[in-house]
Amino acid sequence: MANGAAPVPVLRAALANRCPRCGRGRLYAKLLDVVPECESCGLRLGNQDAADGPAVFVILILGFLIVGLALVTEAVYAPPLWVHALLWLPLILALSWFMLRFVKSLLIALQFKHRAHDYDESGGDV
Repeated sequence: MANGAAPVPVLRAALANRCPRCGRGRLYAKLLDVVPECESCGLRLGNQDAADGPAVFVILILGFLIVGLALVTEAVYAPPLWVHALLWLPLILALSWFMLRFVKSLLIALQFKHRAHDYDESGGDV
């Protein structure tokens, strides 16, 4: 890709939350704020648009998992409601944060892989 370097595998870039072109620069400045450009290769990332895709995927996947686990827990152990709250609320918050970062990184890396011409440094919009 840049300077003749081999392309970074999409899954590796997504799991590491790194630049989809060079695999070295950070993708996020804060929790879910994408950096304006890669600190390593200069790829413009500020124009990327994952929209609501990551949130939809996380809601569907995590909802299926947590509701299923809560139903099994209720059927097998029948704990009081406060135990459900103590178990599932922290798990939902932690998994949501990790999954949102991963899924957003994955969608950005896939966009770059399939639409790299939209990411050029000359000012092209995504």
